[in-house]
Amino acid sequence: MSQAPIPPNSTLPVAYRLALAGFALLVLVLLMTARVLEPDPRGYGTHEQLGLTACYFQVTTGLPCPTCGATTAWSHVLRGNLAQAVAVNLGGALSCAAALVGVPWLLLAATLGRWPVIQPQFRPLLILATAWLLVVFLDWIRRLIMN
Repeated sequence: MSQAPIPPNSTLPVAYRLALAGFALLVLVLLMTARVLEPDPRGYGTHEQLGLTACYFQVTTGLPCPTCGATTAWSHVLRGNLAQAVAVNLGGALSCAAALVGVPWLLLAATLGRWPVIQPQFRPLLILATAWLLVVFLDWIRRLIMN
């Protein structure tokens, strides 16, 4: 059973608004955490500053996984080092850019009770997500070749 989409310019239900605000705050915490971390000079492993383990894929194969360097890329983006961010993980850099745009947009929607500028639609979001996954895959291939 699927729920009917909310018509454009109608008031978002309180539960939606709370969910949007909660998600925006969660992503904001991720952004603030990435800003505090120092980008690892290796181009990956920045997440280890949080006490997390090294990438299992990389430890066992000696090769980077598709997400290796994503935290490092976020840390670089949030310092304005866009070239370094793209070099270590293009998909990570793009997801950080999406987070930087998404947080204010989600908070604005939660505050106003309606979608600002545009209402998200399934098909365009699916196309964007597919394009992002393709970028992640192609960038991973690039990093494997350069390794």
